[in-house]
Amino acid sequence: MALMILAFVPSGTASHYVPASGTYFNYEEITNLNDGKGIYSGYTQQCYINGTERVVNVSAGIASMTYAYNCTFTNNTGVYTSVPSSGKFTFSTQTFLYVNGTDNLTGYVNPTVWFYINNTLSAGDTFEMLNTQMQVVSTDYSYKLQSKDSYVSTIYAEGNGSYQNGNLSATFNCKAYYDPSTGFIVGYLYTEHDTSNLGNGYVFTESLFVTGTSYSLTPASPPPSNGNGSDILLYVVLLVILLLVIVAILVALSRRHRKEKIPKHPTQGNVNFAVPPVSQNPPIAQTPPPLNFNAQQPEVQQIVVKEVVKVKCQYCGSLMDSTAERCPVCGAPRS
Repeated sequence: MALMILAFVPSGTASHYVPASGTYFNYEEITNLNDGKGIYSGYTQQCYINGTERVVNVSAGIASMTYAYNCTFTNNTGVYTSVPSSGKFTFSTQTFLYVNGTDNLTGYVNPTVWFYINNTLSAGDTFEMLNTQMQVVSTDYSYKLQSKDSYVSTIYAEGNGSYQNGNLSATFNCKAYYDPSTGFIVGYLYTEHDTSNLGNGYVFTESLFVTGTSYSLTPASPPPSNGNGSDILLYVVLLVILLLVIVAILVALSRRHRKEKIPKHPTQGNVNFAVPPVSQNPPIAQTPPPLNFNAQQPEVQQIVVKEVVKVKCQYCGSLMDSTAERCPVCGAPRS
């Protein structure tokens, strides 16, 4: 590689995977320079790299390799350049050091290869990549492979460092991901901050991921969400965006409705209106009789009940009124 990437020296002595003839990987790599300050303010550049590395032969612990890549370079001034590179080199499968030549690396002193490590390393072990010390963080890290939008199991290592870059002081962080079964590269992310006491500086990033391999990668599940504040903030932002979209749609519909003209009735032709049918013999309305609040009440007849005492006739024994002069039966006078 023509740019800063990874490599290492193993800390253990356990037997590790040794590549065979025909082992290869294809990769994509993107570098960006942005966030310029001072004299770098407004300047940006990007390089897109498409490359491949292949093992030609392995003999007596020495692997013979070929490499080839093409770098397409652009910046904010409109400069466009395509830079191809290819060649051969060898490295030791035991020490992981370049032996004869490199894959077009510059600026390193006796570096180790960046694409292959001891796959038997454990969490906490250290190794060197190029000239940077790395430490294994996990041996079963779930890494999202961008080329296939899926997750694979990896050995995850991380390292930090600094160096003097001309008049700038550079600090960097490197995260690297390797295949646990072979130790070959799966992906990495390099981030560098360059600054000076004069206020000049920029941020340089470099990301790489494999797009094809001769070795099988192990599928993995996505890592569980940690539910931290950044996740919650992301959900809130997405919800706000959704609400804004809904409001925009409602406003647009409202404006469209106001712009529509009320349709006029036609001046010609038949116009049918929904009129309820009229009965041929409508019922005659009857006026209710008036209310008479002064009507006279009928006279109340009084009935007088008189009580009459009955007595026996002394001649025939029949009962007769005490006021009668004669018996209604025998006609004898009441004595």
